[in-house]
This record gives sequence, C-alpha cells and structure tokens, in this order.
Amino acid sequence: MITSVFIIAISVVLLGYWLRYSCLILLRSTREHVEMPTVADDRFSVSSVLEGLKTEGDLVLLETALERDYHVVTYLIEHAADLELASIENRLLVLDYRLMRFWSRVIRSVAPQESRKALSEMATVLSVLVGQMGEPSRLQMDA
Repeated sequence: MITSVFIIAISVVLLGYWLRYSCLILLRSTREHVEMPTVADDRFSVSSVLEGLKTEGDLVLLETALERDYHVVTYLIEHAADLELASIENRLLVLDYRLMRFWSRVIRSVAPQESRKALSEMATVLSVLVGQMGEPSRLQMDA
C-alpha cells in the first residue's frame, strides 16, 4: 500500500516536472521562430503588460489586461480553423498560462516578485500565441 502511494506521488511529481519543462522549451523555441512585431498590435495589451511588469505597475490591473487577451486568443484557437492554432503545443501553452495564473494569484500577497515572474510568463505565452497568428490583417474582425 505504501509503495503504491509512493509510486503515484513520484509519478505525479514527474508529470508536473515534464509539463513545466515542456512548456519552457516551447516558449523558448517558439519565441525564436515567431515574428514579434505582431505583439505590438494595439488590439492586444501584451506588450504594455510586459512594460508594466518592468516598472512597478499594479499586478491586478496587469492581470486583468492579460485576461482580456487570453479570452480573445482562446476564442480564436477554438473557432478560427483557418489560423491552425489548435495544435497540442498551443494547448500545452494555454495550460501553462492557466497554471501560472493560479500560481500568480496564490503567491501575490506573500511574494509579489514571484507573482510578477508568473505574470511575465503569462504575457510571454500570449505573445507567442498572438505571434503565431501571423500578420495583423489575418485578425481583422468585422465590426
């Protein structure tokens, strides 16, 4: 019985480590291959959040801006078939975003600097996903 619990616990820890490591590798490799000028698009606030994280901006306001972008990007991943964003890598990045959002909220009052790092990774995930969308003209929505 104790052996089974030990094996399950080790397996869960290794799964978490694999997920974290895979997401970090995806972020590094994707950032190298994706054009970053699309992130400066004024429809997304990722670049302003990254700038706000460098200065001492309010973490709640920055997280709110990232949440807005997150909802837009996840909507596009689910509904824009011609953008081809529904890959397993992008789903892992979305999962990483959700985990970092949870971690940021848990640690915000205890260690604001760690919360800032989590918000920075959330912004990086969104910048990679937005960058994969390609040219800003592909995102034109009929108003």
